[in-house]
Amino acid sequence: MDARTQRPSPKAVAPTMTAKEFARRRRQLMHLAGEDAALLIAAAPERMRSADAAWPYRQDSDFHYLTGFPEPHAVLALLPGRDAAESILFCRERDAERERMDGPRLGTEGAVEVCGVDDAFPIDDIDDILPGMLEGRARVYCHFGQEPEFDARLLAWMRRLRALRGGGVVPKEFLALGYLLHDMRLYKSAAEIKLMRRAAKVSVAAHRAAMRCVRPGVAEYEVEAELLRTMRAQGAVSAYMPSVAGGVNACIMHYNANRALLRDGDLLLIDAGAEVDCYAADITRTFPVNGRFTRDQRALYEVVLAAQEAAIEQVRPGRPFSAAHDAAVEVIAEGLRALKLLRGSVAKILEDGSYRRYFPHKTGHWLGLDVHDVGDYRIDGEPRVLEPGMVVTVEPGVYIPPDADGPAARWAGTGIRIEDDVLVGRDGPQVLTEGVPKQVEAIEAWMSAR
Repeated sequence: MDARTQRPSPKAVAPTMTAKEFARRRRQLMHLAGEDAALLIAAAPERMRSADAAWPYRQDSDFHYLTGFPEPHAVLALLPGRDAAESILFCRERDAERERMDGPRLGTEGAVEVCGVDDAFPIDDIDDILPGMLEGRARVYCHFGQEPEFDARLLAWMRRLRALRGGGVVPKEFLALGYLLHDMRLYKSAAEIKLMRRAAKVSVAAHRAAMRCVRPGVAEYEVEAELLRTMRAQGAVSAYMPSVAGGVNACIMHYNANRALLRDGDLLLIDAGAEVDCYAADITRTFPVNGRFTRDQRALYEVVLAAQEAAIEQVRPGRPFSAAHDAAVEVIAEGLRALKLLRGSVAKILEDGSYRRYFPHKTGHWLGLDVHDVGDYRIDGEPRVLEPGMVVTVEPGVYIPPDADGPAARWAGTGIRIEDDVLVGRDGPQVLTEGVPKQVEAIEAWMSAR
């Protein structure tokens, strides 16, 4: 049998989003750039872990957004108004020997079929073909400064074009592609929201499974293993390194050593999310290792929970992005004052910022293809106004330093954060990750069934 007939067809590695979706995005981007522009973006390079062992490949988020193409060694060229073809993908050709070693490739024909680009050429021919395509363009949009190898090739194409054409038709401007593209990515389409709901559903299942395996004496890495097992069992990967932080480790904002043993009487903070076809979820829950909150733990936990609920209510069209944080800060200031961790009136606490000792971070961020997704938080110096289709996280937290004294000593070394993913719906907030218990009674009931 011919070797080619034994390899998977291009459809076997097709993205879950349709080619029409990617084509729509490319058209919108080209419209924003104008007919005298060219737009260039490279696929993410392969990253080597050690010797000849590579890290698992993950496509560049912008490249995925415009193509859905899952392979390295590719460049997308968008040439608005070009008669022959406006969207051209340069990629690897099919190669029976290499595919036997590394897996199937789409090839140029598969790229046109799966990604819906107008044309595709072998990546080995890009130096001969692309410079001529840039002739007569006034400006080039690209991610200059992101990948040194691509930057060097881009400069070489400009030198080649200048040498071939006498220098009069070389683009004079190089502009940041993110200025146009990243604003587009803020607004999620129905297809994107469907993928994010899927990522959220997998993440919910992972958190629920992890909660069930927690008990005193279990290691943090065992809980991490259950998170990852559940994600992979549903065809997803982890969107980021999970944080499984028992006891005092929860006071470290980005803890991910995940090596300590869980102790009776401590709280456990888990921050983990799944990724489905490059779209991420991001969930944090905090709960007792032994399944029951102490009186003090519950008092502090309910302050954070009330802050999160108040913040989620602000995730509405027409509200500024900062409104969720402002609402959370006010509730936390009032709650910590009631617990005697802060002194003075709520107004004074907000004015002097003394709450930051216990709540040092913002309440959320954009979510999408990246966990901390792209998009400006301020426009002309003012907080961005939320609009339908945006997705944010809402994640207030309180962290009492291990060396806390005075009234705070009762909670010394306690870290609590609660995080959900929230879609800005036309009629209000839609919590995508609500399936993980977060009310005290619901947490204790779920864990009692272990």
